[in-house]
Amino acid sequence: MVLLSCQHNISAFIASRRRLSMHQGRGRTAKMARDDGHSVSQTSVLPKHHQVYLVLRQQIADGVWTADEPMPAEVQLADIFGVSRITIRKAMERLTSEGSVQRSRGRGTFARIGSVGSPVGASLSGNFENLMALGLKTRVSVIDLRFVNAPPEIAAPMEIEPGTRVQRAVRLRSLEGRPFSHLTTWLPADIGEAITQDDLERTSLLRLIEGTGHRVHSARQTISACLAAPDVAQMLLVEPGEALLAIRRTVFDIDGRAVERIHGLYRPDTYEHEMSFDRSADEACKVWNT
Repeated sequence: MVLLSCQHNISAFIASRRRLSMHQGRGRTAKMARDDGHSVSQTSVLPKHHQVYLVLRQQIADGVWTADEPMPAEVQLADIFGVSRITIRKAMERLTSEGSVQRSRGRGTFARIGSVGSPVGASLSGNFENLMALGLKTRVSVIDLRFVNAPPEIAAPMEIEPGTRVQRAVRLRSLEGRPFSHLTTWLPADIGEAITQDDLERTSLLRLIEGTGHRVHSARQTISACLAAPDVAQMLLVEPGEALLAIRRTVFDIDGRAVERIHGLYRPDTYEHEMSFDRSADEACKVWNT
């Protein structure tokens, strides 16, 4: 992951600052950064200021910076990350504009505890009612809606023949005007024919599917990560190449028929998944069950 090498350097900086006076800490931090040679990636597709922003934002979310202790000055951060002060300033301006830090003249820059979080969450425990509720709370814009022949990579998880006619929809989901997910779904043609663009923008897709007489019963899902393509990045308001949470899910009805295939791309700074586990009671095989 870009800039993860800076984590150690920042932690070392905090430790040294707490042992020394502010004046001594500044000198030691700069020297430490130069000696360790940590810097931003020179080959990443992400701009340097965005790389710095991502690391500092994560540090704030993790509680590395406290509200009662100033963050390092621009010159110190420039040494830590191995970039120019202009690059640091751009990163800090973005953090300030989104409310992650507060800059006070004469006192320094302070993290705003609790300002960084995921306002949207969904359970992976199989509780589809929760997913339906999520659909009712957020706003959906339909980017594209058409009928296509299912390609092999979609036909396989849906357990249909390649080339089978399906409805393909591309949607953008937002919360309070801020986009957080890019969703591509495929439905069997007989289900899709009963669902319009207006339906998709007003009603949860799961609820629409059940409205066609197919009771949603189970799903298979994978979670991974991918890099934002330029068109997706533009819609999600992120930088091209930025990491996104990638969800692949096939939904089945009570008869075991695949009624939906969904590929979801989520901004990790605005969306999180939570899972609950139970320890198996089987003494012969102690495993975690969801």
